[in-house]
Amino acid sequence: MAAHTKTPAPQPTLEGWQEAYDATPERDVSFTTLSGEPIRPLYTEADLPDPATIGLPGQYPFTRGVYPSMYRGRMFTMRQFAGFGTAEETNERFRYLLDHGQTGLSTAFDMPSLMGHDSDHELSLGEVGREGVAVDTVDDMQTLFQGIDLGDVTVSMTINAPAAIMLAYYVVAAERSGVPADKLGGTIQADILKEYIAQKEWCFPIDPAMRLLGDMVEWSTEKMPRWNSVSISGYHIREAGATAAQELAFTLKDGLTYVEQAVERGLDVDDFAPRLSFFFNAQIDFFEEIAKYRAARRIWARELKETFGAKDPKSWLMRFHTQTAGVSLTAQQPLNNIVRTAIEALAGVLGGTQSLHTNSYDEALALPTEEAVRIALRTQQIIAHETGVTNTIDPLGGSYFVEALTDKMEQQAYEYFAKIDELGGMVEAVKQNYPQREIADASYELQGEIDHERRIIVGVNRYTEGDDAQTPILRIDPALERKQVGNLQAVRARRDATAVEASLAEVKRVAAEGGNLMPSLIEAARAHTSEGEIVHALQEVWGDYRETPVF
Repeated sequence: MAAHTKTPAPQPTLEGWQEAYDATPERDVSFTTLSGEPIRPLYTEADLPDPATIGLPGQYPFTRGVYPSMYRGRMFTMRQFAGFGTAEETNERFRYLLDHGQTGLSTAFDMPSLMGHDSDHELSLGEVGREGVAVDTVDDMQTLFQGIDLGDVTVSMTINAPAAIMLAYYVVAAERSGVPADKLGGTIQADILKEYIAQKEWCFPIDPAMRLLGDMVEWSTEKMPRWNSVSISGYHIREAGATAAQELAFTLKDGLTYVEQAVERGLDVDDFAPRLSFFFNAQIDFFEEIAKYRAARRIWARELKETFGAKDPKSWLMRFHTQTAGVSLTAQQPLNNIVRTAIEALAGVLGGTQSLHTNSYDEALALPTEEAVRIALRTQQIIAHETGVTNTIDPLGGSYFVEALTDKMEQQAYEYFAKIDELGGMVEAVKQNYPQREIADASYELQGEIDHERRIIVGVNRYTEGDDAQTPILRIDPALERKQVGNLQAVRARRDATAVEASLAEVKRVAAEGGNLMPSLIEAARAHTSEGEIVHALQEVWGDYRETPVF
């Protein structure tokens, strides 16, 4: 019998696929990313970039991750954002989260604290403890972390304009519990340029606000080796309506501006750059978000190494925290938000985040209930321990589509860098409202797509039938505001008024004459001087800020 020989199968060709695709009558050729970037129907090997730009995990340019082992060596930190009412209530929530497996604390402050107002200020009425914890003095900070070992747990604080004051409170509160500043680990956001661009919580004009940030970076570089003195935040830029490319570009340019400022102060880039961290949004466009994180690492590594001459490889590492997109949550059919959050969190993990916050399904309605917080935390734990996505490093690396998107994100970021440089740098661009206008335009365009159903939001403009039964929400007891005001007034009654006045005089002197403000802020904290009193003293020297509206 003759030996059977296998006839080779015909090799597939791109031309053959294109012919078959074009003959498909129901094909849709109008897909775009959430940013509006056209998506081709197929990506191939021809879309892969130079292998050197992809690299390996833990090696320059870090496209595939900042550490050689990534989650095989250390799982991402599960850091749920929490804060409401007074320090006592938030301390209870912190303990609850730690008991349920959270591995880091992230502090949300209320609006008066974010704006530099004391709880008894006329503009604070009705806002105390509503969307974060009220912290007026170092006494509140002590209560906030009562019974928590600050030398063991890392703490993140999301506050910007008065960040230096809150850091002073934290340092003094920790030293009173026996933990010196050089043993404290964590991050304070302090991203002041982002406030003028997107979040709109400021206390001072741009230039002195930048000086205050520089003082904090300089002081913590020397005194707090485990502390990240700035968390450069794209999260709020994205929440304001920016595209992924705008979030990437404006966030990185903010960070590079802070590096420039620190170098101009005489700091060696390798002394402070390893303690700069980032905070990104995880939106619903799954692959675009993954590409954004990969491009961010590559750009940061290149700029720190080639532009700023950093020699320590730790300076090249972009380490970042991710939070799922609050703006993607819907008040309609809120249980759908569990699915949205899970997909966004998975994008953050596949993108190589170092820590993660998952939003609760009821946050479009109110502060999250304990049940919703538990589901959000369990979402992270399921991704970490059940899905298998953490078993190998950068499992999407080498994907034709992901690598092409990564290159496109990088290209768009550098195009924005060039425009900002033409305007004289990021500070000048912010003063001219350039990023503000770009974000406003992008937000308007996206909302138009949703209104005209060119972009589908399930339960909002399509598939609106379903369970819209009222979701139980957390309601803040109005009595908590009265309690906080009483706490503040009690501190004022028992403190040494002479020491307070002396501390404020010293703050104003240093603000006017130059020098680093952090030592005087720490002395003011020790004297139980309130946040509002310190902010007001600085405003007497620096003035206030009024934004030029953007339409």
